[in-house]
Amino acid sequence: MAYDLITMGRIGVDLYPLQTGVPLAQVSSFGKFLGGSATNVAVAAARLGHSTAVITRTGEDAFGAYLHEALQGFGVDDRWVTSVPGLNTPVTFCEIFPPDDFPLYFYRQPKAPDLEIDAHELDLDAIRDTRIFWITGTGLSEEPSRTATFAALAHRAKSGTTVFDLDWRPMFWKDPASARPFYAEALKHTTVAVGNLDEVEIATGVREPQAAAQALLDAGVEIAVVKQGPKGVLAVHRNGDSAEVPPLPVNVLNGLGAGDAFGGSLCHGLLEGWDLEKIMRHANAAGAIVASRLECSSAMPTPDEIDAALAAGAVL
Repeated sequence: MAYDLITMGRIGVDLYPLQTGVPLAQVSSFGKFLGGSATNVAVAAARLGHSTAVITRTGEDAFGAYLHEALQGFGVDDRWVTSVPGLNTPVTFCEIFPPDDFPLYFYRQPKAPDLEIDAHELDLDAIRDTRIFWITGTGLSEEPSRTATFAALAHRAKSGTTVFDLDWRPMFWKDPASARPFYAEALKHTTVAVGNLDEVEIATGVREPQAAAQALLDAGVEIAVVKQGPKGVLAVHRNGDSAEVPPLPVNVLNGLGAGDAFGGSLCHGLLEGWDLEKIMRHANAAGAIVASRLECSSAMPTPDEIDAALAAGAVL
């Protein structure tokens, strides 16, 4: 069976405070959720009706078992989620200070299992055959994940749609200054690049949105998606089409899952063959809905919820 979407990258447990506006030291209760950007994108696309799977690794522990149960509950195929003896499943904490301050605390030491994805264990035929393949910048930060990512890209050889989530997390890199050549190499093998202003600057050296989009196109992609925060999102196609869409009004509770909802909706629009403006409006709405909710994975919106937000012109 060819999947609609296979993602490859981070997985973990999000422990999010059930109190907002409170420093982590004073939080008294937490909610436990499936997390990890690549995994959340697979969940978001599954919520929109697509067949999805994720390639990643967990610890050989109770949190790892929980993640398998959660993936199955969300309808995401977990056959390529394997455990790494001796490493713990990552845990991520956050603080919630709406509307725009959500510090993250990653517990991924001594090493996250998702960076132990090995090229020799990949199902390369499934990667080649999936309609969309999604990779992340974090997957390039360490070996053997870096080699596995490039092996997957080489085998796929730009068949179908290959999305590069620029996903810049400097704390995951032993030498952040070394990142750009790896980003440049990955861009040669992908058809869509998506990132915020900080991320496109890491990938291209350019921060101005239009120039950054052009730099991504020049690096080899067909569609460049540049998130501009309060200014909305810019998408530019190699054929000259472009769309710049403002954000959907929303009362933000926790903005951390919005980008993953955006990514799942982006994949949905690409699979449906929509034009750039429709894709961006739908993705903006999906992200806004999740920003209005506490959690990430379980907050991913349904098609009806996105349609309602678009019809209302805001998340109500």
